[in-house]
Amino acid sequence: MKIVTVEQMLELERRSADVGSPPDVLMENAGLAVANRAREFLGDVIGRSILILVGPGNNGGDGLVAARHLHDWGGRVHLFLIQRNTQNDKNFSLDMERGIGWTDAAGDADLSIFDKALSSADMVIDALFGTGKIRPLEGTVRQMLERVSATKESRPGLKILAIDLPSGMDADTGATDPACLAADLTVTLGYPKVGLFKFPGAATVGQLDIADIGIPADLAEGIATEMITAESVRALLPSRPLHANKGTFGRLLVVAGSINYIGAAYLACEGAMRVGTGLVTLATAKSLHPILSGRLIEVTYIPLPESEPGVIKREAAPVIREQLPDYDAMLLGCGLGQDPETARFLRELLFDGQHSSRQSAVGSPGGRRLSTDMVIDADGLNILAQIPQWWEMLPGKAVLTPHPGEMSRLTGDPVAEIQKERVETTLKAAAEWKQTVVLKGAFTVVASSEGQVRISGAANPGLASAGTGDVLSGVIAGLMVQGLSHFDAASCGVYLHAMAGELVREELGDTGMVAGDLLLKLPLVIRTLTHSVSD
Repeated sequence: MKIVTVEQMLELERRSADVGSPPDVLMENAGLAVANRAREFLGDVIGRSILILVGPGNNGGDGLVAARHLHDWGGRVHLFLIQRNTQNDKNFSLDMERGIGWTDAAGDADLSIFDKALSSADMVIDALFGTGKIRPLEGTVRQMLERVSATKESRPGLKILAIDLPSGMDADTGATDPACLAADLTVTLGYPKVGLFKFPGAATVGQLDIADIGIPADLAEGIATEMITAESVRALLPSRPLHANKGTFGRLLVVAGSINYIGAAYLACEGAMRVGTGLVTLATAKSLHPILSGRLIEVTYIPLPESEPGVIKREAAPVIREQLPDYDAMLLGCGLGQDPETARFLRELLFDGQHSSRQSAVGSPGGRRLSTDMVIDADGLNILAQIPQWWEMLPGKAVLTPHPGEMSRLTGDPVAEIQKERVETTLKAAAEWKQTVVLKGAFTVVASSEGQVRISGAANPGLASAGTGDVLSGVIAGLMVQGLSHFDAASCGVYLHAMAGELVREELGDTGMVAGDLLLKLPLVIRTLTHSVSD
């Protein structure tokens, strides 16, 4: 599923008209889709009161089409028109033929008619302004939206549905007018717009539904930004042949853990195992082995030399290098800590000792390079961020999984700027570093070095807790060793992780969710995806 800018959406609509789907057909399809979702959202429309706010453009036209269908299904529909010219408006005429009630805002200066309709409404449909240029919400429009918001606050059962996007939200930037009406459900038309996944606008969207309005799919093939969906992940998941052995499903080496972050190693290994990895080996400080082995009984271990209890030292690097040929990929960084000795270990491991000082870090790479595929997370990234031009020396291909704070340390950009331009920041980093980059957070962004972008449609505050990133890194690495490309492993991992979080939220809510809650949900998400085809 592509994610589009306003310019791309307008171009798709123009090209759609050229191949036999003119604007009136798209509008009819859009209005019917909105009506169907409104009916589902209400449970039934018979006898239900529905107030539709109709604006001057195509968004208002979609609302007029939805009004006709909702009326025909038994709804009590009232139209409130704002700045709309009804002359030669076919959809308005069809509504009038049915006797649908309507009010022109110009004739309701004190909004008394509006207030009466709002007081009895079961649903308000926002069909004011769509993907056109955002404008300040002023005058009657502002007063109406503020009254709807106040009514929603006093009467939470009032349902608000936005067509395409909430009015007052910028479809490209996610910027919002102070009077922007927060929806319970947004039915976006054709393709989701990129602003729907950017804050503050994303907070006004509510549940997001994507309506097919008849734009031929091949017209969007050149658009690089995609939404990660169940269908796309299902097509990428590795197969599970009956004749398989553990080697079939890959061998992963996890280098993780320190005295202060023992749980990170556990969560990363479990994340990998719960998505089907054949063999996981944990390389960790030798004093942590007795603690972890009692909990992680399915993994194998490489106890590493340490400078003090729980701190991996530089001399562990050749131990890892010697073992690497036996593994398909390495996950590096979860809970390693940033002790100077551990930082030297990581530099020795990745750069074969050529960059253990600032002077050598900016010099010629030289030396023997690692060829193993990698996922680098957490303190692995924090240590890299201390090395100038680290990306020019990083051996091989990797998936880098920073949260905004880690991305700030890697790029030097402020967190606020990164959060404002999440897609652009991730794309730029992936291209410059020549790696796959996962920018974690609400609506996680995955970018390849070739300019592909995939965005998660999930935002779950329950995942904003310690250790959930370690689980995600393990999931991505586990999928990688099963044969998925870096970009596909990252995309699928982000989706599985997010859906596991949704299962936990359904069961427990989003307060008190902890990283370990995700682990047993991961196989259930995979089963749901695979069984939906076989059944």
